Amino acid sequence: MEKLFKLKEHGTNVKTEIIAGITTFLAMAYILAVNPSILSAAGMAPGAVFTATAVSAFFGCAFMAFFANYPIALASGMGLNAYFAYSVCVPMAQAGVQDPWQIALAAILCEGLIFIILSIFKFRETLVNEVPANLKYGISTGIGLFVVLVAFESSGFVVSDPSTFVALGDVGSAQFALVFIGLIITAILYYHKVPGSILIGILATWVLGMIAQLVGWYHVNPEAGAYSLFPTFSLENFIPSAPYLFKFNFGYIVGHIMEFIIIVFSFLYFDLFDTVGTVIGVADKANLLDKDGKLPKAGAALMADAVGTVVGACLGTSTVTSYVESSAGVAAGGRTGLTSLTTGVLFLIAIVLSPLFTAIPSFATTPALIFVGIMMMSSVRKMTFEGDIADVIAGFLALIMMPFTYSIANGIMFGILSWVILKICTGKIKQIHPVMWVTSALFVIRIVTLIIGM
Repeated sequence: MEKLFKLKEHGTNVKTEIIAGITTFLAMAYILAVNPSILSAAGMAPGAVFTATAVSAFFGCAFMAFFANYPIALASGMGLNAYFAYSVCVPMAQAGVQDPWQIALAAILCEGLIFIILSIFKFRETLVNEVPANLKYGISTGIGLFVVLVAFESSGFVVSDPSTFVALGDVGSAQFALVFIGLIITAILYYHKVPGSILIGILATWVLGMIAQLVGWYHVNPEAGAYSLFPTFSLENFIPSAPYLFKFNFGYIVGHIMEFIIIVFSFLYFDLFDTVGTVIGVADKANLLDKDGKLPKAGAALMADAVGTVVGACLGTSTVTSYVESSAGVAAGGRTGLTSLTTGVLFLIAIVLSPLFTAIPSFATTPALIFVGIMMMSSVRKMTFEGDIADVIAGFLALIMMPFTYSIANGIMFGILSWVILKICTGKIKQIHPVMWVTSALFVIRIVTLIIGM
């Protein structure tokens, strides 16, 4: 262990690292319940998604441990999975495309391969650095709002209304009450810094739901999507479901090249901002940055994210990325890759508990989604609404168009386009980096394809 992870050099030991890894796992294990729930909206089997989520998390964590030696854990990313399901797959399915998730997985594979190339040539840092800070914060905040909206809708907390577009759901229903109670429980646990507060909140909401079913408040109605909340235990159920191995549909690209490029590009941008921000933030808390504020072996850390994404796509899950919940393990003393390796091994062990995780209803995961959305929305505090008008408008459009148009891609597209146009119109064309020119050109082509109905 000492030779692999240099524990003494980092002022830690095996016991501390293992405890830190367990803490990180508890903080992010909610993804095992949330990811199958979200990707089921894309037409994917929850059991297969669960297995893919757990196995890809192990590979991502192991790569981070052995090649970067950082206490940063990886798994299928929140926000990215919502984009996968609701912005890519659902619209395609409504348009009559069969198994759109296979197209989305192909896009994620391409994204991961591009990330590997960009990491090798150290282009990722350049791309991120050239996107204005206000736009980055607007994107993060907008994704947070979008995640909350998805959670509200899937749980019935809000419903569609022909007059006002959205309205309050059935306040007297068990689902509505349980979502609210679950959020309060999660918030209380988080306030008291209880390890795994989000996961405990999910389980507590689920248990309360089972009680509601027993007393007759929660009514089982499969036709309405209300299934029994009690898991079925049998030897067969504890055998992990096979993941969707290499289920890619590249045939779609032939007739929809521009749409596919936009999907890949959107995944690329989300993951860029999310990964770099998370890695730097967690590394700072672990005192891993050098005297110049730079992260040694940053390339290896970013490569772990890229490799995890490729593995995840091959297994059948959405983009794998670094988790900010890794900071929980850092707070518990984690300083090396042994922490992330421990987390990864626990994800593998969790596979035998799939009947429990996949039986958790969507309303029980809603408090977790809301809480994650709140965390992402905290970036709004860093935004500026005065000064350079290009930065102000770009950040605002990215933030507001994601929830209001029900599309993360739309927020990024109009945020970047408005920034480039305003820079030109305000005489600051020299501030536009070539990367932003290429990006905006792609989005202009995308708008043209939308106009002509492609």
